[in-house]
Amino acid sequence: MANNFSYVFPAIRGVQAGREYYVSMCPMRLLPKLFLFDEEELVPELRAQRTLNKARIPEIARYIVANKNSYTFSAITASIDGDVTFEPVGADTSSTFRMGTLSVSMDAKFIVNDGQHRRAAIETALTTAPELGDETIAVVFFLDRGLERCQQMFADLNRYAVKPSASLGILYDHRSAAANVAKHLSLTSELFKNLIETERSSLSARSRKLFTLSALHYSIVELLVEAELEDFAAASKKCQEYWELVGRQIPEWLYVRESKMTAGEVRRDFIHSHAIVLQALGRVGRALFQLPNVDLAKRVEKLRSVDWSRKNASTWEGRAMVGGAMAKSGQNVTLTTNELKRVLGLKLTEDEAVAERALQASRGSAGRTSKRGAT
Repeated sequence: MANNFSYVFPAIRGVQAGREYYVSMCPMRLLPKLFLFDEEELVPELRAQRTLNKARIPEIARYIVANKNSYTFSAITASIDGDVTFEPVGADTSSTFRMGTLSVSMDAKFIVNDGQHRRAAIETALTTAPELGDETIAVVFFLDRGLERCQQMFADLNRYAVKPSASLGILYDHRSAAANVAKHLSLTSELFKNLIETERSSLSARSRKLFTLSALHYSIVELLVEAELEDFAAASKKCQEYWELVGRQIPEWLYVRESKMTAGEVRRDFIHSHAIVLQALGRVGRALFQLPNVDLAKRVEKLRSVDWSRKNASTWEGRAMVGGAMAKSGQNVTLTTNELKRVLGLKLTEDEAVAERALQASRGSAGRTSKRGAT
């Protein structure tokens, strides 16, 4: 009897690689019922998808609920394993591309080829915002051709997917308070104006830019607490005040603006324009602002004594650099912050102190090993 009942979708039929496919709009409340994900216990060779990363789901669900009037989702792609019938609308059946209705047997299975995390996040979001259930998401249906074909579809759909650079994502993000402050500073600050790369998150040797927008953004996240970022004017003013003070202590930044040095030369010979150092300077700034009755200008002036040269391996190796190359890990940000806090006379947090002890222990061990080798 079950074969007498079907799901019916309004759809457009198309052709790719000689095979029919269908595009329809599916109410969100139906997604959890139609697209089940029950392959987690199968080995990768027998799955048509990657395993569901449940840690991603709450973040995507929060995005939907927090932006109910402006969220955007791309289509879900699914394969249908079961009987389907397409009935075109109108008398003209000669065209390859036709509108009509797609009937899918209720015995059929829907295999998600692309969009499983969107589907799971929508299901989660509906528990707190059930009014979204009548909104729709585009679904592209292909006819299932077996496991091998489904796996190939997954590979093909993800083969050329390229995530935009962090800087470009920040540039186009109008919801993030920190992104908005970073963009404002890049356009208005005398320190950063015309020196910020807004499209790429890494700089070539010939680039005339000294900083990336993503590096500036992450430094602002370190500098200000979330509550401060909610007041755009106050946050921008505080950031500008701090970074202008910092900029006065690093002459090479001024030399680039005055064309006395190229941006490439500064990045090659010094560490202070790299993301890890900006992030560390942001953390230092937050610690300074938390001090009672601090003379900010006097404290920041101590940065003039810092030797930022890459040749200063005794200071920066193991902190901002590993094997002479700039490092990027959170641990390296912490260790770079520690050195700057030492220069400015700031107390380390418990986590920072633990990281510092580990670094000193490793340096001591390396030194003893070196001496034994010499003898």
